[in-house]
Amino acid sequence: MKGVVAAIILAIALTGLCGTVMANPPIVPPVQYEQFCENHKISGTGVVDVSTSIIDKKIALEYYNTMNGDGDLELDQETAYSQNADKLKRNVSSVNGGNKSGLNLIQTTKMTYSGITPLTGGKLLNSKAFYGGIGANVQELYSVNEMEQDETAFFSSTTPYQPANGIKPEDLPSLLKNAGRDTEKVEGLMTASNDIYIPTHLIGLETKNTFNGTWGTDATWHKIFYKDIKAHEMFTGTFEADKTIKFHENPVPERIPAPCEGIDC
Repeated sequence: MKGVVAAIILAIALTGLCGTVMANPPIVPPVQYEQFCENHKISGTGVVDVSTSIIDKKIALEYYNTMNGDGDLELDQETAYSQNADKLKRNVSSVNGGNKSGLNLIQTTKMTYSGITPLTGGKLLNSKAFYGGIGANVQELYSVNEMEQDETAFFSSTTPYQPANGIKPEDLPSLLKNAGRDTEKVEGLMTASNDIYIPTHLIGLETKNTFNGTWGTDATWHKIFYKDIKAHEMFTGTFEADKTIKFHENPVPERIPAPCEGIDC
């Protein structure tokens, strides 16, 4: 794909993997940007049928989330999406040293479920290469009779909507290319006028789970002719899982704690 020297992080807390590859230019956000937010807190017993999907070809995003079951449920969930990443400011522990970052999508979920009928569902995050993304996706699937979950899904692919120093968003791809290996200069270019860093291209999932049933994740990154990365995990039984999966194609080295401490990716 189009080449700007960059770094990728596939940080998997259970296995710990890192690597370095080439990156795409970030996507310039539309002039008239679009947003969506859904926030709900639910507690009760009965039939569960919850789903959200967001497909945005302008920022190379595909997102699906669904769950179905019949049992006792407590759910506190926020789904927020913005083509203007400067507006969607959130702290994600594995991104930007845990400091606030500008994102195009974030979903936070705190959930407890118990039932004779399994709760089945999952989510898919896809950075669509055909529309200018990096060709990576992260998927979670489960069928559980009991689950306690604390999870964050996140996605970013655009330049700052309002770059600092009066720079136009349309000029950033060429400026980033000229910046080359100067990571401080690249970080400055990808910081908006409100001092929020935009970590393009980023796709990932952080989750802490305790469950009885089947739960697992699949993560892939494919670029035609030269790269194919796959990570698969599936567990059936009673488990606790603390896991981070992150693909990041960006010239700026992340400030990352262990298990990748000391690796400049």
